[in-house]
Amino acid sequence: MLTDSRLPAGTHAHSGGLEAAVAAGRVGDAADLYAFLLGRLTTAGLTGAAFAAAALEAAAVGAPVLEAPVAGAAVVGALAVEAAAVEAASGPDQALLAELDAEYEARTPSPAQRRASRKLGRQLLRAVRAGWPGPALAAASAVHPEGPHQPIAFGAAGAAAGLSAYDVAVGSALGAVSGPANAATRLLGIDPDAVTAVLAALEPVIQDTADSAVKAALGPISELPSFSAPRLDISAEHHNTWEVRLFAS
Repeated sequence: MLTDSRLPAGTHAHSGGLEAAVAAGRVGDAADLYAFLLGRLTTAGLTGAAFAAAALEAAAVGAPVLEAPVAGAAVVGALAVEAAAVEAASGPDQALLAELDAEYEARTPSPAQRRASRKLGRQLLRAVRAGWPGPALAAASAVHPEGPHQPIAFGAAGAAAGLSAYDVAVGSALGAVSGPANAATRLLGIDPDAVTAVLAALEPVIQDTADSAVKAALGPISELPSFSAPRLDISAEHHNTWEVRLFAS
């Protein structure tokens, strides 16, 4: 449900930079879309997934959540050992959530993308409260006056729903590409089945991204991924000046 485009979390109004890329002529068909999504997934997508997994640990109540993923995911055995050593949490660590939010802010140089991320974070928490209300969502809401960044909100939402860190990492990685992919049907006018094929081709990379994100979430916050996508940042600022556009970002 958290990755379903029908969840009223606002993702349908955002193209993840695809609208600007299409207008600039960098994306025109399914092959271009694959390249765009691959680049987005392995930069901003990986960073977001790692922060979402770390936020879930900070927001979790009652049990360790950095557990070994399901069979088929290539995560080293040390992950399970580390997870077994995590003590049950007594409640959300709001200070840690706030630190994660600030670190993610530092990794988002584009003001336009910062605003979009916080807006999506607020909308996600509002939608999730209808299904899984609880202290994790309240703690995430309080990290910043404008609401948390989207990955922090996604991690808190996963904690409220009882998901594992790996589940959240997969969902975040998938969301990094599924939103722009859905926008492609409107922006490019290509066959939705072709878009589905692109997403299916990205499935192994989504799994690898989730694996890397969960590993990174086990380390210090300062060492969480900080992969950048300068063209996405620049395009976001340019897109923000348009008077007429289909998507908010």
